[in-house]
Amino acid sequence: MIAVVDYGMGNLRSVAKAIEHVSGNSEVVVTADPETILSANRVVFPGQGAMPDCMRELDSRGLRNAVIQAAKEKPFLGICIGLQMLFDFSEEGNVSGLGILKGRVKRFPPEKMHDASGERLKVPHIGWNEVEPCIVHPLWEGIGKSRFYFVHSYYVEPEEEEIVAAYSFYPFRFASAVAKGNIFAVQFHPEKSQNAGLALLRNFVCWNGEF
Repeated sequence: MIAVVDYGMGNLRSVAKAIEHVSGNSEVVVTADPETILSANRVVFPGQGAMPDCMRELDSRGLRNAVIQAAKEKPFLGICIGLQMLFDFSEEGNVSGLGILKGRVKRFPPEKMHDASGERLKVPHIGWNEVEPCIVHPLWEGIGKSRFYFVHSYYVEPEEEEIVAAYSFYPFRFASAVAKGNIFAVQFHPEKSQNAGLALLRNFVCWNGEF
């Protein structure tokens, strides 16, 4: 069983539908029940919206401990805000995250948001962008450098360089995926990223959490 954590933020149905499409006979459940999350074989932690709202809703539903425990012991996939919430602190609202991974979530700095010709780049960063894997990992199997779909104004800056699993550029290099043990988390939306996104989700469904 694959649990998609429902804390009231984001289009969880599209995530669940994409996973169902690649999961074969696996049961996919969108759930706000801590016991269901803890009994699942794999856990997906998606999200959209502002970090303070996401942290508040996670706590108000009593899901913090279940998510932390799942991230310690199960194949665990974070998506978008589900990546950012794993870290210590976010500049968005100056709030603490779950502290599962060391590092900060930072806003794209206005003074750097221009391309090589000097044209202003928009924040949030919305649309397709290249993701370049920088490690060999089961979730990158058969993918390589590919384009994925992004929607975000903040990016993660891990303390541990070795957990970075991929980089993207907008307009500077930032970590667009991280991996540590049984955790894999991405800034982009695999459920909106067509073939490459489905390949990543298919790899997750088959992954035993070892890295």
